[in-house]
Amino acid sequence: MPPRPRIKDVAKRAGVSEKTVSNVINDYQHVSDATRRVVQEAIDALGYRVNLAGRHLRRGRTGMIALVVPELDVAYFSELAKLIVTEAERRSYTVLVHQTGGRRDREIAALSGFDSDFADGIILSPLSLLPKDLRERDSRLPLVLLGERDASGVSDHVAIDNVAAAREATAHLIAGGRRRIAVLGGRTGDVAGAAELRTRGYREALADAGIPYDPRLVVPVHDFLWPPGASATEELLDLLDGGRPDALFCLNDQLALGAMRALHERGLRVPRDVAVAGFDDIAASRFSVPSLTTVAPDKDAIAVTALDLLLSRIEEAAKGGNAPAVERTPPHRLLVRESSAASGAG
Repeated sequence: MPPRPRIKDVAKRAGVSEKTVSNVINDYQHVSDATRRVVQEAIDALGYRVNLAGRHLRRGRTGMIALVVPELDVAYFSELAKLIVTEAERRSYTVLVHQTGGRRDREIAALSGFDSDFADGIILSPLSLLPKDLRERDSRLPLVLLGERDASGVSDHVAIDNVAAAREATAHLIAGGRRRIAVLGGRTGDVAGAAELRTRGYREALADAGIPYDPRLVVPVHDFLWPPGASATEELLDLLDGGRPDALFCLNDQLALGAMRALHERGLRVPRDVAVAGFDDIAASRFSVPSLTTVAPDKDAIAVTALDLLLSRIEEAAKGGNAPAVERTPPHRLLVRESSAASGAG
C-alpha cells in the first residue's frame, strides 16, 4: 500500500509552500481564488485527507465529544442526535453517542466523562439527575445540559419553553371548540421535568379559558413510546366510559400516534370525534393519516446552540477560564395539521 500523502506532497504538486496548503485547508481568508483552486486540485489528485486526530492531539484534545441521551428509540432523541453529529462533523469533531435509559447512576457517570479521558466535553439530556449531582461534579470537564432538568446555574443549559409551548397547543384545541381535553403522559408534582412542565402549560391554558381542571384527564405513562400511547388511551376511554374526552394533548408525538391507533380501533374518528395534538414534530407526524398537529422545537437551533456552547467551554477550559453558566431558549412553533381540525367539535 502506498504511503498516505502528506501536506508536503500536496505543496510540491501544487507548486506552493506547505504554509499555503495549510492556509487553504484551514480556510484562511487571505488566499487568492486561483491559489485555492490549484491547491484543491492537488488535494483531490493525491487523495489527501486532513489528519484531524493529529490536529486535535497537538492542541491537547481528543477531537471527540459525547452525546448522552435517555433513549435512542424515542424518535426525538434519534433525530436530534443526527443533527448534532452532522453539525459536529462540520466542525471537525467526532460524536460518541450513549444512552442512559434515564437511570441516575448512568447520568452521574456521564458527568465525569465515564471516568475516562476519551471526550473533550459532554452534551447530556438527563431525566433523573438531582441538583446536588451537578453541584458536586468535576467542573473541569465541559458540559452542556439539554432539556428540562434544572441546571442549577452550574452548567450551560439549552431547552425550549415547555410551559409556553404546551399552553399554546392546549389553547389551540380549546379554540377549536374542545372542552374535555386529556393530557397523555401528563404528570403533576414539584419536579421540573418535561411531563410536569408541559402539564403546567396545559393547566394554565384551561384556567385562561375558564375550563375546570379534572385530574382524571391527566394520564401518566411509563414510557413515551407508541404502545403506552395506545394502552393509556384505551384505559382512559374505559375509565371515563360515556364521558370520553373530545381532545387528547399528547406530550410527545409517539404517544399521539399510538393514541390515534387506539381511537381508530374503538371506531372513533380523528379529528371529528377526538382531536389529537402531539409534541416534538418527529418525521412520522407528517406522514400519519391524519397528519399530526404538533409542537415543533427548533431542533436545528438546539443542535447548533449546544455545540456552540460546548466548543466555547472546551476552548475556555484550555485557557483555565470558568465563565458563569448560561441558559439558552431555542424557539418552537405550533404546527397545525389535520388531526386537530375544528369540524365536529361542540
